[in-house]
Amino acid sequence: MEQRVKQTETRDIGPEYSPAKRIVGVVFAVIETILALCLFFKLFGANPDNGFIRLIYGITKYPVNIFKGIFEEISISASSNAVFEISTLITIILVALIAWLVLTVMTRSEGKRVKKTEVTEMTDQQNANDEPRNRV
Repeated sequence: MEQRVKQTETRDIGPEYSPAKRIVGVVFAVIETILALCLFFKLFGANPDNGFIRLIYGITKYPVNIFKGIFEEISISASSNAVFEISTLITIILVALIAWLVLTVMTRSEGKRVKKTEVTEMTDQQNANDEPRNRV
């Protein structure tokens, strides 16, 4: 007597590794780091004539200028260049939200990977009738 079992097993085996997501994450992390450096240097009144500081300010100039004028810069010390630039903070928050949104969309578009296994149970009598019997 021949018997075969029909059983279906479905398992979520998780999303596949995505190098594209890793690259996008690194790009956004670099952008966030540069913006954070700009905020830090402005907050502590770094010398704008320094080459490295000039580079950081130059890179962040355009995205930060979008939000300039929404709030006034808060001067930390009357005798130094130290200011709390709220427009830089707004830019950091906005870039973080955009990064989260992009990575979420990339994750959802990958879909779920599922592993499915099927086996059928039939007896000799059922083979004659060609009607499989399901067993739970």
